[in-house]
Amino acid sequence: MDAQRIAEAVRDTMFANDRASKGLGMEITAIAPGSTTIRMTVREDMLNGFEICHGGFITTLADSAFAFACNSHNYMTVAQGFGIDIVAPARLGDVLTAEGREVSQSGRTGVYDITIKNQRDELVAVFRGKSYRLKGRYVVPALANQET
Repeated sequence: MDAQRIAEAVRDTMFANDRASKGLGMEITAIAPGSTTIRMTVREDMLNGFEICHGGFITTLADSAFAFACNSHNYMTVAQGFGIDIVAPARLGDVLTAEGREVSQSGRTGVYDITIKNQRDELVAVFRGKSYRLKGRYVVPALANQET
């Protein structure tokens, strides 16, 4: 099986059990080995007291993109740490798109950058995550011996 089909199988398996991303209305619009694109619309229940999207929801969108990108090779991978800079507010009805890409993967650790933009292609946030692969664990065990 090629790397793209493995990434798609990982996406399907992970998303089927991802209650957090589904509950926030996220939609995975693209997946490839080491990268993903996820979209989320800012709802009324995501607004803070200033009528802008709470930073925690923006962070969760970025973290979901990070998770799908770093697991796309089928090695079960978790966050070791991350940082986020929110550079502009998101407002009710904004459609936020998180694009994640692998910057580095060496041994069991990786670095991933996620950018979040609104529907006007304006930058809302930048996120950098460090990942850690769990030894001998796979997202889709049946594909464990496949080449990625």
